[in-house]
Amino acid sequence: MNLSNIVIVLDHPDESRNIGAACRAMANNDISDLRIVGNKADYDIEHIHVLAIHAGAIFDNARFFNSITEATSDCSICAGTTRRRGKKRGKLLLPEEFAEMADTTTNNSGKVAVIFGNERTGLTDEQLDECNLGVTIPSSDGFGSLNLSHAVQIMSYHLFRYSLKQKKGEYRGYTPLTLERVDQTVKTITDDMQKIGFFKMPGREDMENFWRSVLSRASLSEGEAQYLEKTFNKMAGLASKNASNSSQQ
Repeated sequence: MNLSNIVIVLDHPDESRNIGAACRAMANNDISDLRIVGNKADYDIEHIHVLAIHAGAIFDNARFFNSITEATSDCSICAGTTRRRGKKRGKLLLPEEFAEMADTTTNNSGKVAVIFGNERTGLTDEQLDECNLGVTIPSSDGFGSLNLSHAVQIMSYHLFRYSLKQKKGEYRGYTPLTLERVDQTVKTITDDMQKIGFFKMPGREDMENFWRSVLSRASLSEGEAQYLEKTFNKMAGLASKNASNSSQQ
């Protein structure tokens, strides 16, 4: 995912503060190309900068256009965001599905635009006709309307998150241990428990099954497994030391 080829387009936003908050959301996710359909003179730059915090430069470098078509003329994909489904709105992608689609395009130097409508009305059918696909963010049937900056944050985050999958060492999740690796930890634990006399040999199998069940369901990381192993090793070592001291007295 080449995030420099992601374009965020706000169509006639009402609130200057929402523009500032949207800039901050973009900066959180390494996206910087902001385009606004509307007139720059209609917005309070001071209010924008207050909400943008340290992302005010995104607004300062934003470009203004007269229509969505004009704002996205250099883009290969123009995706309109909407929470309403309808005959004219076609198949709507989820944010994660859209991120997967955007990946190929941005990596091949194509620009991908994500369009957000006015806070009160969202994108009209006419505005969506200027887009070549639609994206929807699932939300409550009872209260489905998202704040503009929140919608920008969610879409930007999914694009950013997808980009992390391709950057080795920068993905901030973890890979749960394989069952083979879990068995190594189970062996360490039960070896140490046996050393301190916690059970006799006939009880070891039941104890191994217990730890294997608990640890596999816990989806441990490598670091957590190592911490457990060190803890039980230390317990066994202390027990052995105490026993040795007692025998010498």
